[in-house]
Amino acid sequence: MEAMSAFSVPSFHIPIALETQTPFKKSMFLKSQLHSKLPLNSGNTSKVKLFTALSSSPLTESSSNLPWDESEVEADSKKFDWYSQWYALMPLCDLDKRAPHAKKVMGIDVVIWWDRNEGEWKVFDDACPHRLAPLSEGRIDQWGRLQCVYHGWCFNGSGDCKFIPQAPRDGPPIHTSKKACVAAYPSTVQNDILWFWPSTDPQYKDIITRKTPPFIPEIDDPSYSSLMGNREIAYGYEVLIENLMDPAHVPYAHRGILNTDHPKDKLDRKGGTPLELSIEEFDVNGFTADQGWSKGKFMSPSIFYVYKPASSDETKKLLFQKKFALILICIPVSPGNSRLIWCFPRNFGQWIDKIVPRWMFHVGQNLILDSDLYLLHVEEKKIMDVGQENWHKACFVPTKSDALVIAFRKWLKKYAGGQVDWRGKYSGALPPTPPREQLLDRYWSHVVNCKSCNLAYKSLNVAEVVLQIISVAAIGIVAAMKQGAVSAVTRNSMVVLGVLSFVLSRLLAHFIYKYLRYHDYNHAFL
Repeated sequence: MEAMSAFSVPSFHIPIALETQTPFKKSMFLKSQLHSKLPLNSGNTSKVKLFTALSSSPLTESSSNLPWDESEVEADSKKFDWYSQWYALMPLCDLDKRAPHAKKVMGIDVVIWWDRNEGEWKVFDDACPHRLAPLSEGRIDQWGRLQCVYHGWCFNGSGDCKFIPQAPRDGPPIHTSKKACVAAYPSTVQNDILWFWPSTDPQYKDIITRKTPPFIPEIDDPSYSSLMGNREIAYGYEVLIENLMDPAHVPYAHRGILNTDHPKDKLDRKGGTPLELSIEEFDVNGFTADQGWSKGKFMSPSIFYVYKPASSDETKKLLFQKKFALILICIPVSPGNSRLIWCFPRNFGQWIDKIVPRWMFHVGQNLILDSDLYLLHVEEKKIMDVGQENWHKACFVPTKSDALVIAFRKWLKKYAGGQVDWRGKYSGALPPTPPREQLLDRYWSHVVNCKSCNLAYKSLNVAEVVLQIISVAAIGIVAAMKQGAVSAVTRNSMVVLGVLSFVLSRLLAHFIYKYLRYHDYNHAFL
């Protein structure tokens, strides 16, 4: 039961605690906990004196200790290049080798497909060079080539066109023209996640030999259980990351969903309390943080990694230590849209995953995302109204509980140009707010992209239809029975079966709609 409880609690947010842990050991974190190929301390390192000014008590605007100091966030000579990074596309567990998949990252439309001839996942531009039809709507042909279903052009794993049905057989080999090729992006698999490099320039063809995605050892460790999930989010990358770095909102925005530590002296019935968060290392590659109960690391541009270090006393007392981590990968898709890939590795309670299907965990995890989705969607629009560059002027963040949020915004302004570099693909305006049912729709944002949930959705719908058939059949049989042909017990049993089947079908339909289609969240009544 302890293992089950521990697994039911992990969320996209960090539980609240009051006690501060021992000082952070940089060598322990950087070497043994997360072996990144991107050193955090390369280049200029800012010891974040900017955060030591934060206080758990409100600061007045006239205070000289405001947490945002323009001199400390001036553009640095060491720039972050948004297009010289590896970006996660999808967990392998949610990719189907039988069909191509459409994805968008950094405003780039790509198609993911399995090349069985080379035994590798491939990432191409999602546009056929013929008439720009999306290749993601195509198929894998009998020879293992990616085929455009508009006119049948076929491409191999290198992007070369191998067949143009409309070309004369005895004519020139027009399919060998460079104009007939599809642009292929460098891609690799690491930690059971498919990554790609957002440039088709030939100089990056072998980029994997020079730079690799961040490596997270817990995901590949066989002693850990590492269930993954993914979700399309209807607000942007910047708001997604800062929300995941903010533990103070958990007892309020996720009330009734997440279990949080209960402080001895509750300031209100929700359990909010002052938090002691601080930043320890800060440079172009991200920052590390002490969050009291845990340690965190932001690895630019996408990964926020959190773990709870064992104290020296626990190390002495326990031969086996329960360990877990929160791994959150935030992917910029387009203005107002992002994608989240999550994984919560743990080295205990692995038997749970063999009994409980993955989709059942996703039900609760998606509810967490839904519970503050509308808030953040609206918040982003208000930030855009004042301008990303004026975030620090529009938002009043005087307490230490916002330290990580401020750190991210400072990193964004100091090294990354203040926002995602879309390279002129967009006007800068956010998409209009859709109806609430569409904004919180769970089917298109998650279910269709998750193998486990998609299978559950189809299976439960079949079960609903079967129950309806049983209900109708049972009542029909009773109606067709001649009086006295069967005993009263049999007749009553058939009626009960019919009614029970109908009730169960309605309950199942409600469950499918609420947890796999659309689930609203009304904070006023919680």
